Amino acid sequence: MNKIAVILTSLLFSTEALADIFKFVDNNGHVYYTDKPPNNSYKRIIRTRALNYNAALPFMGANKRKFTDIITEAANRHQVDAKLVHAVIQAESAYNATAISSAGAVGLMQLMPETARRYGVIDRNSPDQNIDGGTRYLKDLIRLFDSNLDLVVAAYNAGENAVIRHNNSIPPYPETQNYVKTVLALYNKNGVN
Repeated sequence: MNKIAVILTSLLFSTEALADIFKFVDNNGHVYYTDKPPNNSYKRIIRTRALNYNAALPFMGANKRKFTDIITEAANRHQVDAKLVHAVIQAESAYNATAISSAGAVGLMQLMPETARRYGVIDRNSPDQNIDGGTRYLKDLIRLFDSNLDLVVAAYNAGENAVIRHNNSIPPYPETQNYVKTVLALYNKNGVN
């Protein structure tokens, strides 16, 4: 058996796999995700326990279904398009309620401590509170930027002050520029598959 066959065979018969996800942004703003970082430049964005390999495959779809009612309720309550909330959640955490970024953002909508305090979120790990706070933040950004989704999404990523400082345009940060493209692509696919 050659090396590739051995690796494939061991993957097929493996019953558990780690599902940690790592992210890297290169100098040109290209964003890379992997579960096996080739070097220390990749930062862990999602930490999980060992999962059954077969169960890990539908993880995102199952979590999307699990949180759809909460997302719909928050979107309706705050008059934000649920498709936008879904797109932000998929880009931020891939529907992982326990996601923690290297910058300290937590939960499905990756709320930073200051944003959580601003919107009365006491427990950022609570899906209900996290989604409600993140959706309220989106609503305020929609008002602030007159429904310009490019700017709303850029502000969700980089902060509204960064967008304002750059004359109400997407800041020239490669990560933010790629984030806007990603979220809007997900949004235009009718809120993620």
